[in-house]
Amino acid sequence: MKKISNKSKIVFLSTFPPTQCGIATYTQDTIKGITNVFGKSITCEICELVDKPKANPTQAFTLNTKDRAEYTKVAEEINKDKNVKLVHIQHEFGLFGGNYGDHLLDFLNTVKKPVTYTFHSVIPNPNEELKTFVKLLLSYSNSVFVMTNQSKEILIKDYDVNEEIITCVQHGTHIVIYETPEQAKAKFDIQNKIVLSTFGLLGEGKNIETGLQALAKIVKKEPDVLYLIIGKTHPNLIKDGVDVYRDKLEALVDELDLRKNVRFINQYLDTEELLEYLKATDIYLFTSKDPNQAVSGTFAYAMSCACPMVASKIPHTREVLTEDCGVLVDIGDVDQFAEQTLKLIADENLRHEMGIQAFTKMRASSWENAALTHMNTYKKLIENPADIKYSYPDIQLRHIKKLTTDLGIIQFSKISVPDLESGYTLDDNARALIAFCMHYKLTRDKDDLPYILIYLDFIERCQKPKGNFINYVDQEYREHVEQNAEVNLEDSNARAIWALGTVVANADILPENISKKASKCFLNSLKWAENIQSPRSIGFATKGLYLYHNAIPNLYVAAIINKLNAKLLANYEDTASEDWQWFENYLTYGNGILPESMLYAYLVTNKPVYKKVALDSLDFLMSKTFIDGNFKAISNQSWYHKGSEPQEYGEQPIDVTYTIQTLNAFYQAFKTPEYKKKMKTAFNWFLGKNHLNQIMYNPVSGGGYDGLEKENVNLNQGAESTVCYLTARLLMEKFALSESKVIPLIKSRTGIAINL
Repeated sequence: MKKISNKSKIVFLSTFPPTQCGIATYTQDTIKGITNVFGKSITCEICELVDKPKANPTQAFTLNTKDRAEYTKVAEEINKDKNVKLVHIQHEFGLFGGNYGDHLLDFLNTVKKPVTYTFHSVIPNPNEELKTFVKLLLSYSNSVFVMTNQSKEILIKDYDVNEEIITCVQHGTHIVIYETPEQAKAKFDIQNKIVLSTFGLLGEGKNIETGLQALAKIVKKEPDVLYLIIGKTHPNLIKDGVDVYRDKLEALVDELDLRKNVRFINQYLDTEELLEYLKATDIYLFTSKDPNQAVSGTFAYAMSCACPMVASKIPHTREVLTEDCGVLVDIGDVDQFAEQTLKLIADENLRHEMGIQAFTKMRASSWENAALTHMNTYKKLIENPADIKYSYPDIQLRHIKKLTTDLGIIQFSKISVPDLESGYTLDDNARALIAFCMHYKLTRDKDDLPYILIYLDFIERCQKPKGNFINYVDQEYREHVEQNAEVNLEDSNARAIWALGTVVANADILPENISKKASKCFLNSLKWAENIQSPRSIGFATKGLYLYHNAIPNLYVAAIINKLNAKLLANYEDTASEDWQWFENYLTYGNGILPESMLYAYLVTNKPVYKKVALDSLDFLMSKTFIDGNFKAISNQSWYHKGSEPQEYGEQPIDVTYTIQTLNAFYQAFKTPEYKKKMKTAFNWFLGKNHLNQIMYNPVSGGGYDGLEKENVNLNQGAESTVCYLTARLLMEKFALSESKVIPLIKSRTGIAINL
């Protein structure tokens, strides 16, 4: 029998595609963002606003705004659906009938569900009638979204609206994979041009004339400029098939002799193609002439695609466009547009830096992050907000594969562009090998096998005759470089053992040549492994030793596990106190591996002391990293020392992933529900449950962002962060699957089942 969905519903009153207008697109993208992040527990439905009866309605509800009776009728229909928890009205005065659109009051007087608004227009200096009407609207809701701080200030100062009911959410943007314009231009065969662009539904307000008149001055000095004017004319402006505005622009192009320098793209492009054009843009011209335009989606989209800007001064651009991203000019000032554009054309480095700054600045406004902001407000308005759950994004290998060459995985990335000069490390290739083994075990995707072999070959290449490993290989494939002398290599060597043990543990599903190679390297490393000293190195190595021992029981390996963890136990006994149950006088990075190591030692030896220390130290660590129901990693800016307060901010994905891996191991061993609950809480850090309320991954490529700072996300997507995000995501996928079917477990020597 098919299960009937009881997911909570949010109904949006809005225009909606295929209607071509900015609010329709805005609503569509808002819903997509909410669905991507919360679709597990939330369904978004449309009450489509139309201006004449619709023969075959495609949405859940339809409201003909010209028919006053429908406002009450549709509200009653919404009231009947018990799953509707909230109505979100996309408000623009012209969308609704009556004076200031006051027919909407008929709907508001009837609907019994909680209501919120997005105000797409916030008019400054209102007359008394307008001010009274806006306050009346808000009396039905006590909640409103605006898209700029200036709009918020106008509501507070000009309309006497309580600040507490206003949520400021930036106009959403699409996350793209960063490319330089040179890379993106090749798709359109315009590599040899300096590309200017403007996009959107064309009309007088766009003021394209200013851009064309400025272009006439620009081409006198820079003849290889191409100006892309992207978008159809607003459908409301086309009368009896006559497109007066476009005809006017075409005539101006001829008058100014710009046919070689202007390309009209008279289409309503799908989002992907539009974003590709924006990525190919060297300079974006924002020519709007409305001094009261509160917000512009076209402006936001262009900045999010790393376009340096020359922009008219409107409230939105004044608030967002700082001098490191572009230049503000007076509305309609042709000379200023030409002069500032020429300055940017002459300085490629400045354009590049402005593009990077714009791209970085706008990432906080992605539709996924906008969804998080929306949901934080929704939860204050709806019943049972705890029922709203995060959805897990698709598993995506695009970026990790982009980082990988025939030699291995490259260490760093400048945003999403691999930095070959950063070279390759044993650490990163070991982590990548573990992640791809997990992915292969989950999917049996044969495309994983070449990558598994690349990472394994890298580890084999790094192994020295005595069984230990070098950590660094540069882009010239040179191994004897200074990094191998400077860095404490125990941790990286121990991670290699962990990775090799992972391959051996999966020998039943991997090709024999891969598992044999891993086993040979692993056995060669044992003489070195038994003398490891540092606590985390002991933990990393123990995990690999445990995996090997469960696949191929080996008394020597078991003895090494006991020997190493006896050292770790001695550390604990020397340091631990009643209020500091830990192995050192400080918490640093990768802390979870220490109690996890104790757990494996217990599973192999069955010594009760290992079990007690494993559980006590894990409880202590969880008390320091799970605060008020949320996960907070130990700051990498200053370790957490015994007797001091923890440092705020500076959180890295690696610590989140280690926590999830540790909790997974303990859950598999003891089946304590709290461990599984905390795994989900920790993974939610990636999904936006952090102090900035921002996602920590690129949903398009699967890249993991390098760090969560006090006021921003580090958008570089290096190997460590990308692999850590992927590893955590794979563990959560396995849990999702395990809730619907049984996954085979590895049996430990004690008979306790543990699934790694």
